[in-house]
Amino acid sequence: MGALMTLDLPADSPLLGLPWIITFGPLGDLDEWEPVVCGPYERPHALALAEAVVAEEQLVAVVEPLLPALSPDEIRSEIAAAQVAAEDEARQVEGADLYGDFEDVIDEELDAAADEAGHGEPAEPPDEAEVRAGFTRIAALLTAK
Repeated sequence: MGALMTLDLPADSPLLGLPWIITFGPLGDLDEWEPVVCGPYERPHALALAEAVVAEEQLVAVVEPLLPALSPDEIRSEIAAAQVAAEDEARQVEGADLYGDFEDVIDEELDAAADEAGHGEPAEPPDEAEVRAGFTRIAALLTAK
């Protein structure tokens, strides 16, 4: 069994409506090969496909949104926002009480995520027709921007 990583987003996040990609790579340092990037998919399809692959293989799958930026300035803006978020997170970690209730917070977050995701049961991967219909919706989304 492999590992699946993705963003933990609130239900109203605008990122949920973006196209998503899956990057598959080796789970450990023993294997060395170039990662394989698949997509774009709609988020539920990306998660289900990634789950289906890592359930049977010793791989890591990273499911993340594909940001359809149209200019270098938009890309720079996204990079700056990511850098600010990372700095904020680092400040929060530095200011955290090492002996606080961190475990309690993590347990609550994991329980909430499991409840939201259907108690951790793997989703059925979409069939080819569902994926192709998703491609059509993604194409419409990208050309409408």
